[in-house]
Amino acid sequence: MPFAPSLRRAATAVAAIAVVASLAACSPSTSTDAGTESSDGTLQTVTEGKLTIATGEPNYEPWFVDDDPSNGEGFEGAVANAVAEQLGFSADDIVWVRTTFDGAIAPGPKDWDINLQQFSITDDRKKAVDFSSPYYTTTQAVVAEGDSPAASATTIDELKKVTVGVASGTTSYTVAKAQLGEGNLSVFNSVDDVVLALKGGQIDAMITDLPGAFYVVGAQLDDGVVTGQFAESDGGDEFGIVLPKGSALTTAVTAAVDALREDGTLDELQQKWLSDAVDVPVLK
Repeated sequence: MPFAPSLRRAATAVAAIAVVASLAACSPSTSTDAGTESSDGTLQTVTEGKLTIATGEPNYEPWFVDDDPSNGEGFEGAVANAVAEQLGFSADDIVWVRTTFDGAIAPGPKDWDINLQQFSITDDRKKAVDFSSPYYTTTQAVVAEGDSPAASATTIDELKKVTVGVASGTTSYTVAKAQLGEGNLSVFNSVDDVVLALKGGQIDAMITDLPGAFYVVGAQLDDGVVTGQFAESDGGDEFGIVLPKGSALTTAVTAAVDALREDGTLDELQQKWLSDAVDVPVLK
């Protein structure tokens, strides 16, 4: 039987406090591999007194800013710093390293404690690495060429007046159908086909998940804009922090993420970096 929301919040807060207290009680006496414990049960990190956080290279906005994860800017940069603080580490205690996306989720030992690179939580990946609880669930967004009538659309009603492309069998299609109906939808076999249709002027706009929208605008279109995002996130991919398989830090990091969700910090960071900073308002 599920806990009532108030009980669930209380349990999360207690867990987070307990984790932070255990981390602060005794600093590591020796450096050990990520995910191991000292003889007295104190959680250990790769480097004594430091939290080693990995991410990709290069980094892109709005996840990180200026390809500099240490500045704490961008959504994932800010989330990483907030999690570190929950665990008792200051920004000066963070050591940033770079990894490939595929290498981070491959089986085997790691030289970092946690990794953030927009990793979707999947059962297959869980066979090789650990995940924290999700810190972000993707929403669906609208992409248009700069000279399209859809580029200035700020409401769902306005989008119903233009032709919108979407890939079949995707969460994007489910959301588009529910929000816009089927009268103005053009359905394609893949996201790549939708992008080609947009570039060729066959459609006025396309709908894809927000991380994909940033990629389409940044890498595939010459004059693309992300005009807005839907509030609905049901069925979206959940992003989690990756840890080495069997890491003893997994419980602590999950408790930290849960605490940030419960106190509203994750929502605030999402609004700041995935809406306001990139001018992607929620469509009404």
